[in-house]
Amino acid sequence: MAIDDLLDEHEQSERVRSWLRKNGVSIIAGVAIAIGGIAGWQWWQKEHSNSLAGANVQYQAVLKHLQDKNLAEAAKGVKALDAGKANIYSDLAALQLAKAQVEAGKNDEALATLRGIQADAEFQPVITQRIARLLLATGKYDEAVKALGGATDSTSLEIQGDVAMAQGKRDAAREQYEKALKTLDVAAPQRRLLETKVMDAGGTVTDAAESV
Repeated sequence: MAIDDLLDEHEQSERVRSWLRKNGVSIIAGVAIAIGGIAGWQWWQKEHSNSLAGANVQYQAVLKHLQDKNLAEAAKGVKALDAGKANIYSDLAALQLAKAQVEAGKNDEALATLRGIQADAEFQPVITQRIARLLLATGKYDEAVKALGGATDSTSLEIQGDVAMAQGKRDAAREQYEKALKTLDVAAPQRRLLETKVMDAGGTVTDAAESV
């Protein structure tokens, strides 16, 4: 399994921006209504800002530990973020830790790290897909499929196809790849790779050159 499959840096930054956009307005509005006062609102705004700033500092510390190959201290940092309910920073730190654990050959620890992430509904599919990919990479095919829970998004379908290919089930793999391809926009950047997988599994792609 390519390490990039475990944590895509572009996806990471997009998730941060998405979380801040999603929660920055809704949380502010909800709390403002609940506390119903300028003084209360200013207090909450300061506390929320301080909390995010503190979480960012902790997150950067985790990254420094990982850079230094100190996985034990990085794991402690992830737990501290999780205990503080830092949300997106906690999730991203755990993903980075899992990536480092995979690189260090500690696949079981990486799985435990990924399974320990309590992400929100928007982010959870990403975690689930990372778990499935790691299970696939370690030869736990049935567990990989089970982890996906019957999800029908293009990435999950592609992973199911990868599992089938790893098991030598080309027909089943082709079926999953074709289903995944149908859910992708013609301009999706991952479409070319998926079309290649369809053809490797014995399928054909109509107007493949025009669809990318």
